[in-house]
Amino acid sequence: MIQGNGTRVTEFILLGFAVLQEVQYILFLVFLLIYVTSLVGNVGMILLIKCDAHLHTPMYFLLQNLAFVDLCYTSAVTPKMLVNFLVSDKSISFSGCVIQLYVYGTFATIECYLLAAMAVDRYVAICNPLHYPIVMSHRACILLLTGSYVVGSLNATIHTGFLFSLTFCNSNTINHFFCDVPPILSLSCSNIDVNVMLIIIFVGFNLIGTLLVVFFSYIYTLAAILRMSSASGRHKAFSTCASHLTAVTIFCGTLSYMYLQPSSSESQENDKVASVFYAIVIPMLNPLIYSLRNKDVKEAVKVLIKSYS
Repeated sequence: MIQGNGTRVTEFILLGFAVLQEVQYILFLVFLLIYVTSLVGNVGMILLIKCDAHLHTPMYFLLQNLAFVDLCYTSAVTPKMLVNFLVSDKSISFSGCVIQLYVYGTFATIECYLLAAMAVDRYVAICNPLHYPIVMSHRACILLLTGSYVVGSLNATIHTGFLFSLTFCNSNTINHFFCDVPPILSLSCSNIDVNVMLIIIFVGFNLIGTLLVVFFSYIYTLAAILRMSSASGRHKAFSTCASHLTAVTIFCGTLSYMYLQPSSSESQENDKVASVFYAIVIPMLNPLIYSLRNKDVKEAVKVLIKSYS
């Protein structure tokens, strides 16, 4: 990549959060706690589902993969951010920036499609229970997962390729705590119309498409729940759906705010806050949301604790 003055860009500087050094240390401890909680929660969810035969169902297969995806994309961002709280050299190599953006972009996109697949799973389970084993077969789940990975990789490849083919003018300082598309675009002196169009098309399609799947799935699902005669059945179905809707709302809401708003100096500061939610906080919340509101998961945890006590 060539800068506007003809020099080759070999690294970027991640500006991070513009706060006092004492506050940097406090933020380090807070985000370290969040990251450790994410690691423990998501690894625990993966192992719990793997070890408990009662959780070997399509719903928990998708949830297990959601935990893996959360691990991957928060780990692409958080460790570097934590290091930058403690050091004065906040640089990241050109190749490191490319890899960080690609990994984060891939798994964040995969999460969108996994959340949509989980909504479809709940729709089939509640609205067509007799056909559930056929529609949500292991082969169908593998196809959904494979499709999510293909779309995620394609999306990240396109954005990363077009972004790092640009030239930059006066600065290589990224006003963010990780390499993301909007703050890097603001450094370019090239024509970024194609990049902006790609963001609108791909991010818009990924977010709006998956949200529409979730919306219509839950319209039919909630209607079916309300027709249930069993109060306990309604409560269990509502609990599962509420957990999923909470995860979808937080994740897709912050992503929409980040990518589908006009860019400005004020919005860049707000973008950092939104990014904290979907890149760092949500991977911690997902295992908590699905475990605390899920009776099957809580029972599996009790069984696991008893077996080792």
